[in-house]
Amino acid sequence: MDPRTNMQQDYDLDTLAVRAGTARSQFNEHSEALYLTSSFVFESAAQAAARFSGEEEGNVYSRFTNPTVTAMQQRLAALEGGEACVATSSGMSAIMATVMALMSAGEHIVASRGLFGATQQLFTNILSRFGIRTDFVPATDLAAYEAAIRPETRLIFVETPSNPLTELVDIAALAQIARRRGVRLVVDNCFCTPALQRPLSMGADLVVHSATKYLDGQGRIIGGAVVGAKPELEEIFRFLRTAGPSLSPFNAWVILKGLETLRIRMQAQSATALELARWLEGHGRVARVHYPGLPSHPQHALAMRQQASGGAIVSFEVRGGREDAWRVVDNCRLLSITANLGDTKTTITHPASTTHGRISPEAREAAGIREGLLRVAVGLESFNDLRDDLAQGLSQI
Repeated sequence: MDPRTNMQQDYDLDTLAVRAGTARSQFNEHSEALYLTSSFVFESAAQAAARFSGEEEGNVYSRFTNPTVTAMQQRLAALEGGEACVATSSGMSAIMATVMALMSAGEHIVASRGLFGATQQLFTNILSRFGIRTDFVPATDLAAYEAAIRPETRLIFVETPSNPLTELVDIAALAQIARRRGVRLVVDNCFCTPALQRPLSMGADLVVHSATKYLDGQGRIIGGAVVGAKPELEEIFRFLRTAGPSLSPFNAWVILKGLETLRIRMQAQSATALELARWLEGHGRVARVHYPGLPSHPQHALAMRQQASGGAIVSFEVRGGREDAWRVVDNCRLLSITANLGDTKTTITHPASTTHGRISPEAREAAGIREGLLRVAVGLESFNDLRDDLAQGLSQI
């Protein structure tokens, strides 16, 4: 076992992204090994019993123990500054596993209003069937979070920045409220990743990820993760071991390689996103731009305090509603029309009819997701080419 398996925080993030979680086999490979096996062989019946009971550490069955998955979990935990990580089959399964492991029927969640559409669906239409209720409050209103907490509240769940309006939550201030009221704070850190923001260092209890996005970074796989302190992660691991929303070894290996370039990609994509946001803000056919790196963003000061940059997501509103928004999308030739984000290739989508299309029109309006809104997830292409492509689309309205 390589001594770098459990690297501590005395290394910089870039070093942890490349070295943390390394565990070499007897072949002493340099790149992380990919262990494609469903089960593991024991030396004796006694060892098998000890592994299954947890008396002896080691691999048992790849639904819940696999060396490649373990390496990915250790690396992401190091990057987020957490004690432990549980990897899951998708970002949504990471959220589901967190709630199902830490909550029971009759308990309550307070969530920010502008959540990703599938997260809203999970909280509103699925968890409610099992007696877990959710109240949604404005993302930026700290007093609203505290007012919504009940005796049965167990979690506060937020995205920051939010999808797609890039609203920010003051993590440190909300963490103080949560701690005072005895409630866990869970932060979806998908948009920023630990390259730009580390919620645990600001007082959050747990961080969840769609590893599908920036952690992989090239649109190749589906994956998720939860990072935090060991007691909570042990509960989530027990749920995953039985229920099985597990990350495959191959997908874990892909994420491991993606993490090695995380900061470089996020820095480059964020820099281009800022240029693009500035250009869009001056365009006559654009009514409003949502980007935390712009001084015009209502929470720009907070963004500059708790994030390393404004991130790689730019949302903007055109003046003519859905018809004009779709015309912009359909007349872009370079940008990919897809709802995924975090890729090296820039994507564009109309949230009201895609990512948030399954929630009610009233909920979309309350969240500020209007028919003229478009979301661009900036990749690694040239700014000039992205600008020219959007200019072509905007010229058609």
